[in-house]
Order: sequence, then C-alpha cells, then structure tokens
Amino acid sequence: MHEGLEGKGAREERRNAMGGDVRRVFPEGFLWGAATSSHQVEGNNVNNDWWDWEQLPGKVAHGDKSGDACDQYNRYRQDFEMARDLGHNAHRLSLEWSRIEPEEGRFDRAAVEHCRDVLGTLKSLGMATMVTLHHFTNPRWLAAKGGWLRPEVVGLFERYSRHVAVELGDLVDLWVTINEPMVYATQSFLFGVWPPEKKSVVLAFRVAKNLAKAHGRAYHAIHELLEARGMRPLVGIAKNMMVFDPKRPESRWDRAVASKIDRIFNKSFLDALTTGVMAFPLVRRETDPKLAGTQDFIGVNYYSRTLVGFNIRKPQTLFIDMAVKEDVEKNNLGWEIYPKGIYRILMSVKEYGLPVYITENGIATTDDKQRERFLVSHLREVASAIADGVDVRGYFHWSLVDNFEWKEGFTPRFGLVEVDYKTQARIVRPSARLYSEIIRTGSLPQERLQ
Repeated sequence: MHEGLEGKGAREERRNAMGGDVRRVFPEGFLWGAATSSHQVEGNNVNNDWWDWEQLPGKVAHGDKSGDACDQYNRYRQDFEMARDLGHNAHRLSLEWSRIEPEEGRFDRAAVEHCRDVLGTLKSLGMATMVTLHHFTNPRWLAAKGGWLRPEVVGLFERYSRHVAVELGDLVDLWVTINEPMVYATQSFLFGVWPPEKKSVVLAFRVAKNLAKAHGRAYHAIHELLEARGMRPLVGIAKNMMVFDPKRPESRWDRAVASKIDRIFNKSFLDALTTGVMAFPLVRRETDPKLAGTQDFIGVNYYSRTLVGFNIRKPQTLFIDMAVKEDVEKNNLGWEIYPKGIYRILMSVKEYGLPVYITENGIATTDDKQRERFLVSHLREVASAIADGVDVRGYFHWSLVDNFEWKEGFTPRFGLVEVDYKTQARIVRPSARLYSEIIRTGSLPQERLQ
C-alpha cells in the first residue's frame, strides 16, 4: 500500500509527533521533478497550428513568436543533466505530434529517433519519464481538416498514439494522453483566444466529447500494445483544476453557479473517464462503456482560484461572470496565489480512489522570493492532503525552464531556471536550490513554514 494511504490513527500519531505541523510526509519513492511542453521549449515547431497562428499580427503579446524558444530540441541533455543535478528523479515532457506525423499518415523516422534519444537520455540519468501525447498543438494538416471539431479526429489520435506506443513504449513510465482538455476546449472554442478562435458553447463541449473519446481509444491502444510485450503501462490525463468560489457568498445564485461550474469544468471530464457517461452541457449525452475506467491515475494541474457569479446578461458563457479576488497576492499574470486551493482540489479528487500526480503547479513571477514562498506554501498543502489520505505519488513543478507561454509570449517567467533568450544561457534560480533541498530531505524547511 502506498504510504499516503496510511490509516487515520497513523496520520494523527505522525501529526502529534511533529507538534501538529506537517513537515516530513513525502513518502519513499515519491516522484519529484518539473514539467515542460514541446512547443513551449523546443523551438521551431514549424508544422503546427500554433506556429501559423503566431505569425498573425496581434495574436501573441508583444508580437512574440515561439521561434527558437529555449532551443531544448538541441539542448535537452544539458537541461536534463541540470535537473538531475538539482535532485529531480522524474521529468514530464510532451511529444510534438506535428513532428512525428508531419503529413497525414506519414510518420517521420528521424523525429521518432530524436524522441528516443530524448527519453533515453532521461532514463540514462536515472529519471522516470512522464510523456504527454497532446499539449495544445495540432499538426497543420489536422487543423486544416477541422481539428478537434471533426469526429474522425478520434481515430486519427488513436493511430498516432499506437505509433508512439510501439516506437517509444519501452522508454515511458507514465502516459498522459491529453493535457488540460477543458482548457483547450474553452480557450480555443468558447472564449476564442487561441486558435482556431471559435466562440461557441456548443462547439466547446463538442470538442470536449471528442477529446474524451480520443483519450479512451488511446488508453486502450497503449494498454493493448504494451501489455502484449509484457509491460504494464500507466495511463491518465493532466486535468487543470481550479477552485471556484462565489463572488458573493451570501448569494444563493452565485453559490449555485460556483457549484455548477466546478462540476462542469473540474469534474465532468473526470466523470466521463470514470463512468463512460459523457454529460457535457448543450451537447447530446452519450455513454461509451469502453470509456469507463480509463484512468490509471489522475494528473492534477493547479494554479489558482477564480470567483464566479451569476450574470443574466452573459448567456454566451452560461450566465457566468468570473473575477479575481481583490487585495490578495497575485502572480505576474494577475492570478490569485491561493495555496489552500491545492489541498481543496486534492481532497475533491480523493473520491475517485486513484493515485494522483501533481502534473503542474507553478508561478509566473520575476520575484524569485515569491516563487520560494509559492513552493513551500503549496507543498505544505500537498503534504496535508497526503496526511489526510490522498494517494499523491509525485509533484512536477511548472516549469523547469522559462518558456513561451502561449498567448502571453515570453514575458511570464515560470522557470525554476532562468533562460536568457538572446544567448540561451541557463541561470539556476535560488528557488530551484530550495526545491532541491526539499527533494533531498523529503520535508519542508521549518524556518520557511513560519
């Protein structure tokens, strides 16, 4: 049994032994690392929809284009050795579909060999690998066909997943089929701020259904192919989870909206993968028995809290207003820093009875002292969730290095390691050293907990 599932008595005994505070709770075998995604760090992913969109005026802040990004396509060994030297025993990365399948039905051998080199490097450094198959970007040819709006995307994603499983399966410890499916669906098809810039509630949830179906098909394909070779793959998704609290706690309308949006955004996708029932708003309810039970773990991406309220003038967003709480600490993107939220989210997914990995958690800031506070305060809440019975098995900080932050460009700084984009020099921040010490000891430094 995983140590995070110890009994209530043992948890209370441990809390009492530590004077009621949570310090040493991270279990043996816990995965510690950081996360990246291909388009944000590799550079020159010239064959996907995001690359094309970046070239259009006004789409990305300050006119930024991903360009060389962090040049990690060439510098991956340097970056992974740096992570290893900082004590990381795992790394999460994504594959670029548009490199592996640059034309429909044609898989590029050189791209696959490069992926083998990347993953083989991590394994040679003693690091576990978590591989994401889809992290927002789509091959140009797929976007031209209508992308995730088209039902045939489900079969196309399965074919891509099969190819990757066959070619790379021996080098992957944990599989993430899709990163933040509800974020992708809403940003690209509801709010229309990412390509292809659609603004429709119906289209957004049609895409969510296709993403769920594609995950299910990929899950079974990976298991079928790798189990036939004597492997036991672990497959899940990385689900962005937000805390939604009512703007006016005294308002029953705001409380109802907060509860509703929590169910839609946070739980509907996880429920579909648990029960096989795809019950998304304004699209036909559908049941697929083969979708049920298609998670071996839950990946949680957590960043912030949002306040929500009822607004009858906004039918296009399901009558929901969103706001950030005033007079609270925020990051450089204006998101509230709310450490308690990660505890609340972890306790909410406990009901699924699955192992949990924190697949992303980090802060956009140029103040590294703020990043240090963020790390300790959020890890303290993770420790509390483990002590309260959540089976958390790993933590991947976002991000290893500064990167191209989608529509926000290069200004947000999420990295444990600073990147000088002019020279591609890496500078290890003090927060990375603090994280390294936490990893080494499996505990949170007492002086920081004050």
